[in-house]
Amino acid sequence: MTHTIAIPGTASISVDSVLKPIDRASGLPNEAYTSVEFMKFERDHVLGKSWAGLGFFDDLPKKSYAKPIDFMGLPLLVLRNKKNQIKVFHNVCSHRGMRLVNEETEIQGSLRCPYHSWSYNLDGELKATPHLGGVGQHKVEGFHHCDHGLKPVRSSVWMGVIFINLSGDAPEFDEYIEPLAKRWNAFLGNNGLDNVRSPLDDGKGLRIEVRSNWKLPVENYCESYHLPWIHPDLNRYSRLEDHYHIMIGENFGGQGSTAYRLSMDADISLPLFPEWPQDKLEHAEYIAFYPNVLLGLQTDHVYAMIIEPVAHDRSIEHLRLFYVNDEAISDKHAGSRKTILETWRAVFGEDVDAVEGLQKGRASPGFSGGVFSPVMDNPTHHFHCWVAQKLQNTN
Repeated sequence: MTHTIAIPGTASISVDSVLKPIDRASGLPNEAYTSVEFMKFERDHVLGKSWAGLGFFDDLPKKSYAKPIDFMGLPLLVLRNKKNQIKVFHNVCSHRGMRLVNEETEIQGSLRCPYHSWSYNLDGELKATPHLGGVGQHKVEGFHHCDHGLKPVRSSVWMGVIFINLSGDAPEFDEYIEPLAKRWNAFLGNNGLDNVRSPLDDGKGLRIEVRSNWKLPVENYCESYHLPWIHPDLNRYSRLEDHYHIMIGENFGGQGSTAYRLSMDADISLPLFPEWPQDKLEHAEYIAFYPNVLLGLQTDHVYAMIIEPVAHDRSIEHLRLFYVNDEAISDKHAGSRKTILETWRAVFGEDVDAVEGLQKGRASPGFSGGVFSPVMDNPTHHFHCWVAQKLQNTN
């Protein structure tokens, strides 16, 4: 019996074939990449039901700072409060639904709605309602300010990334991240990520626009099959045969390499993670944190890339690099950091044509999800299954 999923505004689709064993499975149907209606649906039922990457902590450079972010059409507001905590809210005033903040800014005092001047503190609490009960009357009997604060979005910060759970019913973040954190503790020790730093200069990251659905960069990242043809320079020292698959529980998949030699080949001398095993100095791991965060782990740096879904056929990749302790982000190592950044700029730049070509191919009636190599495509199939299972759970 075929299990169909009703997507409002578009034809019903089936993902049964995606969930078959890899040697008999097909990929997600074209509508999952080409339909505006499908993207709206998956915002609430796929990304919204999990922990999705929204932004980076250090994009809010100081306490008492606010940054508006639109997430797949939803106006959200990220606040760094006076206690240095990150809070995420729907970016609308509780009074008449006015967009509250239009530009990122330091907040002097309170957040004030430009429409009727209702004001909130940086914890989202409603503090002032001028003339609520008439001219000069700022309170009304029976109206409780504590009931009308900004509407919160569940959030957590890990490895510099701000994660959100729109539905509010995903597992606790610590529980969600535990399988990956436990795996990486073998490289970093229990507190390794506490010592990572992001530089303040332009060498801290990249912004890459891609004309493709958000899922295609994730699928591409999960596999190393394309290395010899898309990344010939990288393949010279980290060859296809040096890579292995990674699938951790339901929510993480990707690849690792036993031949990461960028630091040696480029004569880079950055500080290393102090607890990294000496017999694995050439190991690196590249894991997708489903749905939309790509993570990279090397002996001397880590990175996180958030895939921002802008439209059904357009995404923006936001990469942030992190290094080991304060020395690594000093002027002494500026040249090494620049080399690292430019290397990743080249690698991720090489992927752009590939994922954009995949997007164009999804317009063809001659393609209906494709097939998987039962040996080379396991992590990509793992991600397809993750999406398919989220969709099945909507009915």
